[in-house]
Amino acid sequence: MSIDICKVIELPKITDPRGNLTFVESGRQIPFDISRVYYLYDVPGGAERGGHAHKALSQLIVAMSGSFDVVLNDGYNSKRVHLNRSYNGLYVCPMIWRELDNFSSGAVCMVLASNFYDEDDYYRNYDDFTVAAGVRK
Repeated sequence: MSIDICKVIELPKITDPRGNLTFVESGRQIPFDISRVYYLYDVPGGAERGGHAHKALSQLIVAMSGSFDVVLNDGYNSKRVHLNRSYNGLYVCPMIWRELDNFSSGAVCMVLASNFYDEDDYYRNYDDFTVAAGVRK
């Protein structure tokens, strides 16, 4: 897969003086059905999360509060995406190495995932990922 497939998706935003509302519906705003939701919070300053790729899992990564960066790598190219709005989500397709860093104080990262947790779906070693992606032998 190419990192060009990964993109920021602007989610619907309903503005109201009492507070804004944003929603995500499976198969509408995102190109997959949601099977799992998880979130990262209380990430210590300077810490990194992620550091893996998925064989089949698709994700939408959203900064619910605060901000952080997502570094995407397809084995050939990499790009850094800064997330800081709860109405924007970063779509990450399968076979993309991802790392999350630069968390602001109080940041909350919510992830919508296409599949249930399955340890066999992970590449946790970058060299193994690049071999599987056809970048190296």
